[in-house]
Amino acid sequence: MAKRGINRREFLTASGLFGLGIASPALLSLIEYRQAEAAQGKTLKAAMSSAGLAGTWNAEGQKAAMYFGKLLGVEITWFDGEFDPSKQRAKFDQIATQKWDFVAVQPNSIGTLKEPIQAIAKAGIPVIDMDTLIVPLQELYDLGVLTFIAPNNVFMAESVTSKLVEKLGGKGKVAHIWGQQGHTGAQARAQGFKNYVKKYPDINVVAEEFGDWDVNKVAGLTQTILNKNPDLAGIYCHNDDMALAAQKVVADAGLTKQVTIVGIDAMQPAMQAVKDGKLAATARNSTTRIHGWAVFAGVFAATAGLDKARSQIPQFILADGPAIYGDIDTNPELAKEPWKLSNYGQSPVPGLIWAADNFLF
Repeated sequence: MAKRGINRREFLTASGLFGLGIASPALLSLIEYRQAEAAQGKTLKAAMSSAGLAGTWNAEGQKAAMYFGKLLGVEITWFDGEFDPSKQRAKFDQIATQKWDFVAVQPNSIGTLKEPIQAIAKAGIPVIDMDTLIVPLQELYDLGVLTFIAPNNVFMAESVTSKLVEKLGGKGKVAHIWGQQGHTGAQARAQGFKNYVKKYPDINVVAEEFGDWDVNKVAGLTQTILNKNPDLAGIYCHNDDMALAAQKVVADAGLTKQVTIVGIDAMQPAMQAVKDGKLAATARNSTTRIHGWAVFAGVFAATAGLDKARSQIPQFILADGPAIYGDIDTNPELAKEPWKLSNYGQSPVPGLIWAADNFLF
């Protein structure tokens, strides 16, 4: 006999456990309740948007959101930001005129979506901010945003920059390739880089350019930087797509051994590139956690009510992830005690790729 789905009263009773810090029973109740509702054709409708689906991180985030949306009976309409703040704004002006159960967004640039987001929130629709600030933090919650889910961009930048500096022996010419200037994640990734390199006076930052998350633009920038600096030692890029684009130019120039490259996001191709020695490091900006958690937060708010969600969902949720290096700890003195080795003396990459492929990481 099939198990019946719980009703709304039973779900709301279970959801009270969130306030006690006991999330798992409530989470399972939410899944069970929503699946029962969806089986009766009672789906939720959500609008979601990321900066641009041409980027690997954004495309993977869409897949994760759709996966969790299906799990929870949510019909998600995706609005591609196209890496263009004005185009994303036009789409949000449209979204603000329509009825949704919740809205989640990763904005292209801070401030550009303020007015439509304010209108959406005033209509009582839960809004989740993903990865990048819609407006300055002190204004975000006054705007009516339920929660902000984001990584520690400064940590990720410092982590990969530390590996870059280590590989260079603390000296050499380095290029810094940004994402989009108005993107708060990019601003933080620039800050983390600067925090670290300022400790090393022999690191000479010879170029700081805006790649705008555009791999073709970055390929051209990399070629120009190499032409001006034939002794270039390293490149730091704000995301993996740009880092892999730069790596191809470097490889085509026969400078793979000379130029060390690092990126951020830990997309599957970049993790494999780290394992293969093509990139020195990346750091995981978890699409699953940011987009999946955004769907869960939106569904909870739409189901339990916005007031209850505000009382139980924190205003900021850190979507953490590790730095990933290609180095494998093979200290022979600890060969008989591998638990004392970093990552047990193993590469973490295959397991992390498996976890990412299955929306677990």
